[in-house]
Amino acid sequence: MFEKILIANRGEIALRIQRACREMGIKTVVVHSEADTEAKYVKLADESVCIGPAASAQSYLNIPAIISAAEVADAEAIHPGYGFLSENADFAEKVEKSGFVFIGPRPETIRLMGDKVSAKEAMKAAGVPCVPGSDGALPEEPKEIIRVARAIGYPVIIKAAGGGGGRGMRVVHTEAALLNAVSMTRSEAQAAFGNPMVYMEKFLENPRHIEFQVLADSHKNVVWLGERDCSMQRRHQKIIEEAPAPNIPRRHITRIGDRCAEACRKIAYRGAGTFEFLYENGEFYFIEMNTRLQVEHPVTEFITGIDLVQQQIRIAAGEKLGLRQRDITLKGHAIECRINAEDPFKFTPAPGRIASYHPPGGPGIRVDSHAYSGYNVSPHYDSMIGKLIAYGDTRDQAIRRMRIALSEMVIEGIKTNIPLHQELLHDHLFIKGGTSIHYLEHKLAARDEAAKGG
Repeated sequence: MFEKILIANRGEIALRIQRACREMGIKTVVVHSEADTEAKYVKLADESVCIGPAASAQSYLNIPAIISAAEVADAEAIHPGYGFLSENADFAEKVEKSGFVFIGPRPETIRLMGDKVSAKEAMKAAGVPCVPGSDGALPEEPKEIIRVARAIGYPVIIKAAGGGGGRGMRVVHTEAALLNAVSMTRSEAQAAFGNPMVYMEKFLENPRHIEFQVLADSHKNVVWLGERDCSMQRRHQKIIEEAPAPNIPRRHITRIGDRCAEACRKIAYRGAGTFEFLYENGEFYFIEMNTRLQVEHPVTEFITGIDLVQQQIRIAAGEKLGLRQRDITLKGHAIECRINAEDPFKFTPAPGRIASYHPPGGPGIRVDSHAYSGYNVSPHYDSMIGKLIAYGDTRDQAIRRMRIALSEMVIEGIKTNIPLHQELLHDHLFIKGGTSIHYLEHKLAARDEAAKGG
């Protein structure tokens, strides 16, 4: 087992990884920007290294600075968390070539799954159901593009092969708009990702977003740890996540979970990972795989009792998974609300100093946050300042506990999206379960229209 791990991230996930390490008796080194000098996890770390100014490009995305920090601190492994460099194959490669262990998949696996076209081909080969679409990247020939779209059937969606985070996508409803949409998406993809390659898929009208958590070691042992419903989204960004997914037959879930595990074996996957699917009319369609820890991992930890971060570390250290699929039992229900420093209705970022902070408590409540009274929320990074997770024996109990926790949570001095969460936790269709990925945006648009009419 490692004696010292460098945490190449910030915010709540840096604190989460640090806590897992401390429980395992592993020392931690935290890298940080000048803006994060006063952060809680920096103060709690065994060692900390400032790697640059506030701008991410000069600090948290600065590969040479991070590797130099690991060398100076004599760390053995680097945990990338999520976001930043967590799915950067070049970073993983440079970490390993510099003599450190990258706590995540092999660089070649990150490359394979990071390219949406190669990922889809790998999943098809492994028997994982995919969204009907083009075989690989779209050709240059306009007539061939039109033929592919007709074969799939409108509406279709054009996607950047190297895209992510909701960028590099365009929905096309008619043939007349097709070629222009392909051209524009190619230009966007080249500008945003340095890769103009695009592909085409059937656009599903009202799908849900269901994802499967997997763990795989270097000895071909793989388990899947249930599923999560992450359909409550705005602009492809998740707002609320829960596990297990309500109102889906367990036999459907088991069938896909087993295929995900088999796909991991075929691509020799290592570490924690998440298979993301769209689910509509009883069918699952693979969209992508995240080769890292997810923001929403706590809901899976609640219903399985398994610490995913510690499992990541054990796998990276070469240990065999101490779990078999028959050992995985799901118990109860968990819901996570992402707490963001933003206007709850306009969604504009609201950085600034937190005047007063009081996290909620009680049975089944977990708060993953680096915030505290007097903490300054920086305008340089993502607006998420914490995650509130509620667990119950049933989904109804989890919802009730979350309502109580939201009412108890105090964050003063800045705006947060807590009022939006309070509204959603009383929404009759959310309570029923099974809303689509478009539900929240439609709800917000209807509210805006009503406000204009008033």
